[in-house]
Amino acid sequence: MQPTEQLIMIKGTSSGLTFYMNEHAPFHLICEELQKMLQTEAWKQDETISITIHVGYRYISEEEKNQIEEIITSDGSFQVKEFITKVMSKAEVLSYIEQTETKTFVQMVRSGQVLDVQGNLLLIGDVNPGGEVRATGNIYILGKLLGIAHAGFQGDSASVIIASYMNPRQLRIANYLSRSPDTETEGVYMEYGYFHEESNKIVIDSLQKSRHIIGNSERGIPNG
Repeated sequence: MQPTEQLIMIKGTSSGLTFYMNEHAPFHLICEELQKMLQTEAWKQDETISITIHVGYRYISEEEKNQIEEIITSDGSFQVKEFITKVMSKAEVLSYIEQTETKTFVQMVRSGQVLDVQGNLLLIGDVNPGGEVRATGNIYILGKLLGIAHAGFQGDSASVIIASYMNPRQLRIANYLSRSPDTETEGVYMEYGYFHEESNKIVIDSLQKSRHIIGNSERGIPNG
C-alpha cells in the first residue's frame, strides 16, 4: 500500500455516517487512523451519531469488530449501526452451497410420499398423483409430473419447475399457486413452469423458451 493512500473515507447519509475502510491496509493502521480521527474536536457532537462500517473484501472477525466498536464508542458520541463486508463467512458459504446445490434422486414418488430438499432437485422418475416434491430452488423432473411440485418453497419466486411430461395436480412457486383444471386434460411434453411477474401468476411454457428464465434464476450474499 502506498503511504499516501487514504485509510478511511467518510460519507454522510440521512441516517448518520458511513466509514469506508481501506481493504488492503493493515488492520492496526486502520485502528490507529480511526483513533486519531475521532479524537479531534471537530467530531464532538451534542447527540449520538450512528456509523455504518464498510470493510470491502476484508474478512473481519468478531474480535476485530469489537476492537473497532470500542474505539468508535469510547467517548459516547458515536454508535456502530452495522458492519458491511463483501466477504462471506464459512457458515454463509456452507449455507449458499446447500441452497444452490442440485440433489439427484432416482426413484418414483408415490401417492402420499413427499420428497423435500434444500437447493435444486433433479428427480429421475415420476411423481404420481398424490405424490409431492419440494425444493428451495429449481425442480427438474426427468419423468412424469402428475402430482404436486413446489419450487422455491422458502420464498424464491425466481425458481422454475421443469418436467419431461407436465400434467400436475398442482404447481407452486414460492407463495404462488397454480391448480390443474377440474376437467381431465392431456399433459404436455418438455414444459416448464415459472412465475410471470407481469401477469402475477404461474405460467407453463415450452422448454425451448426457458433459457432466459433459467439463466436469471441463479441464486446468488451481508458478515453482519
